Amino acid sequence: QVHLVESGGGLVQPGGSLRLSCAASGFTFSAYYMRWYRQAPGKEREPVATISPLGSVTSYVDSVKGRYTISRNNAKNTVLLQMSSLKPEDTAVYYCQVIVGGAEYWGQGTQVTVSS
Repeated sequence: QVHLVESGGGLVQPGGSLRLSCAASGFTFSAYYMRWYRQAPGKEREPVATISPLGSVTSYVDSVKGRYTISRNNAKNTVLLQMSSLKPEDTAVYYCQVIVGGAEYWGQGTQVTVSS
């Protein structure tokens, strides 16, 4: 079955950087778009970044453009989210997501806290 496991979250000061990783299994990873979402306390989950199956096309929510970079390693079934110039408003639980056969699959999430 589809399984997604995020890692790499933590506490970072404003202006700092973190790299999140999502390890995927149970499906043909290189055939699917992968997405990162985040959910801040008291807010709805929002899409942050998307990457095409071969990594040639990416898109970002406006609030992270120029600061976040999504990438993937199809040989390792991994999708990454490099985050820099982090702001307190980036604090959230970050999730990776894939849609396979019309069904959404989510990881358990990884907490990112940006605070001094």
